[in-house]
Order: sequence, then C-alpha cells, then structure tokens
Amino acid sequence: MSINLTPQQTVDALDRHIIGQAKAKRAVAIALRNRYRREQVPDELRDEIVPKNIIMIGPTGVGKTEIARRLARLCDAPFVKVEASKFTEVGYVGRDVDSMIRDLVENAIQMVRQEEAESVRQKARDQAEERLLDLITQTNSIGFGPPGEKPDRERLRAQLRAGTLDDQIIEMDVNERVGTPPPFMAAFSGQGMDELTSQFENMFNGLMPKKTHRQKIRVADALKTLTDEEASNLVDMDRVRREAIERTEQRGIVFIDEIDKIAGRQESRGPDVSREGVQRDILPVVEGSTVTTKYGPIKTHHILFIAAGAFHVSKPSDLIPELQGRFPIRVELDALSRQDLVRILTEPKSSLIRQYTSLLETEGLKVEIQNEAIDEIAAIAQTVNERTENIGARRLYTILERLLDELSFSASDMGGKHVIIDRAYVQEKLSDVIQDEDLSRFIL
Repeated sequence: MSINLTPQQTVDALDRHIIGQAKAKRAVAIALRNRYRREQVPDELRDEIVPKNIIMIGPTGVGKTEIARRLARLCDAPFVKVEASKFTEVGYVGRDVDSMIRDLVENAIQMVRQEEAESVRQKARDQAEERLLDLITQTNSIGFGPPGEKPDRERLRAQLRAGTLDDQIIEMDVNERVGTPPPFMAAFSGQGMDELTSQFENMFNGLMPKKTHRQKIRVADALKTLTDEEASNLVDMDRVRREAIERTEQRGIVFIDEIDKIAGRQESRGPDVSREGVQRDILPVVEGSTVTTKYGPIKTHHILFIAAGAFHVSKPSDLIPELQGRFPIRVELDALSRQDLVRILTEPKSSLIRQYTSLLETEGLKVEIQNEAIDEIAAIAQTVNERTENIGARRLYTILERLLDELSFSASDMGGKHVIIDRAYVQEKLSDVIQDEDLSRFIL
C-alpha cells in the first residue's frame, strides 16, 4: 500500500503521467494523505472523520478522470468510474444508483483475489508441476522417453524447469460445466437483489453437472492452466471477501463523471425534475449509507467521491444544496495551452510520441519526430479545438492518427527504413484539414 505517501510525493507521482493541473493534484494528494492521517487517530475519533469529497470543474480532455484513476493506482484503492447522466432517464428500468458501490466492491474482490493468487503462486506452481509430472509419467506420452519405459521423473522435472519440454504436446482432461444459468436470472440483477441473485447462482451451479473432455495441449500451456487452477484452490475466498469489503469501505474511490448533466437550471423546467431526482438518489450514497451487495453490506461513509463536469451551461450551485454540501472541495482545471499539448506529447512516461513510434518500430520502421514537428502538431490541435469542439488532449490522438496514417498502413513493407518527420511533413499531411473547417470538424 502507498497510502502513506506525502502530498508532495503524490503530486510528483501524478506529474509523471499528467501534465499541469496543479490545483487538482494538490486536492487529491491532500485527500489521500488525510486517509493515512485518519488511520493514526484514536479509534473513538476515527469513525467521525469523513473524507472531504471533491468536485473537479473543467472542459473535457484536461485530465480529470486520469487524475482520479492514477490516484487509485498509487494507493491500491478499489476504483470505479460512473456517468451520472446514465441515471437521468425518466422511469428507466435497470441498475439503480447503488450499483456504483456494487461495482466498486466487485473491483475490490478482483483486486484482492489477484493479490492472494500471486502470494500463493509459487506453491501453486509446485503443486501444478507435480500434477503435470504425474500425468507425463503415468501416460508415458510420446516424446518423453523410450517407448515402453517409464520416464525418469527427476530428469523430466529438470527439463520442465529448463523449458525444453514447453512445445511438447500432451493430452489432459479439462473440466467444463454443462449448461448455463437460466435467462430469468438476469431479472434479479440490481435493485437491491444481489443477495438473491447470488443464492440462485450458487443453487444452479450446484445442480449443473460437470464433465471433462480430453484435450491436446502444449506442456507450457498445461503448466499455466494447472498453476491457475491450483492457485484458485489455495485462495481463501472468505478472507478475500473480508479484505475486499474492508478495502472498499476504507479506501474506495468513486469517480462520478458528467455530474453537471444532472444539475438543474433555474430558468428551465421539465427534465430538471428527473435531474433533481437523480441527485436525491445519489445523495444518501455520498452522504453515508449501507448498500446491500452479494458479498455483504457495504458502508459508504468513508468512501472518497470525486465528481467532475464541464459545467458549461450549469454551475455547481445548480446542484441541490444537500449534494453541494457533500462536495466541499472544488477545483477548477485549466484548459490546455499549446505548450501543455507539447508537454503531453513528450514528457509523460508513456507519452503519445513514444507510443506511436514504438508501435511502428515493431515493424522495423524507425520514425523520428523532430521538436519542430511536435510544436506544429500541438499548434494544429489547438487550432482545431478552437474551431470546433474543444476536446482537450484527446484531439492529439486524432491528429496523430491522421498524420501517421500512411506510415501505419505501409510500415510492414518499410522494415529497416528511417523516416524523419519535420514541420514541413506535418504541414503537408494536415494542410487540407487546417484549411477546411468543415473537413476538420468531420475528421478530427
């Protein structure tokens, strides 16, 4: 766990992946540190300290979602992103607002299960190795020794560990389940019915017969399959559930995007009724309540909620007062400048320039994008954003796809070549897009 990172360490870690937005990074860094601080206070005070939820205000493509997602990775926290607008349909039938918490605990289960499986991986591999050696020695499969002689187990073990048997083919029994749960099972999903759904699934799983079929498989694949099976058997699912629930309640992060879409506007009527209804549905979850899931009840009091929206038409004060009060921290994210776009192209650890050139290099084509070309790409992205919809850094993807379209198509036939992209190359490839506003709107 990295929950004990200092705010500056958190900001530094975010800086490696996200350009700018210092105010938003500071806000989430403090929120993360406050979780660590809360764990250090006396027990009687700990439950009284609730997280200070955050609203991020800014246009699309400036890093709101990425900041929240990277923060969750830094502290190994369960994370889920939901769109508030998906709850705006009047009289919709489907998942309720509580589903965001159910998704969160599902993510926590997967996270903890994977960690537990990794912790027993070596023991699982040892057991899988023994099962595989049993299979080989009992069947005396072709290619593992002289016909009619039982292969030497220790010699096979040495070969297996050395990888010399990886491409040999053996036959093994693979379990498969006959049938699938009845279609009406889907009717029980959501709407607080997770416990009932789980009981039905367990019942039908118990009733469904199992059968095995013989399958030819490479030794390397067989070892992996058996290792995964043994690891699954070694994982204590009761412990996984307990740890996942604890991690969800104490460290979970829910990112509610497009919250501005459910903000009512003073001068309008009609649909605002449903928007306010969604806000009132979200309120108890953010405020602190208990949500029923198939893994048990989840208390939401200490989950960190980060909301985000462009707020072009509405403003945060258009949210109902009760919901506003549950998001005391508000930070504005800046629109991206030309220099920001240049930095996004080059500075992050997995920058876009590095991604695209690395992809082409797998075909033996070395592409060098000069600094002047990068500056021109940023300038064109900024121009198109100003002419059409401002989609922030996402515009760089469409610009680069257009720029490298010909090279991407022909790279497999250009192995060993070295292509230099300068400002003139960029202008030539994108000149029609810059000159034709309608074309740029359609393509980029």
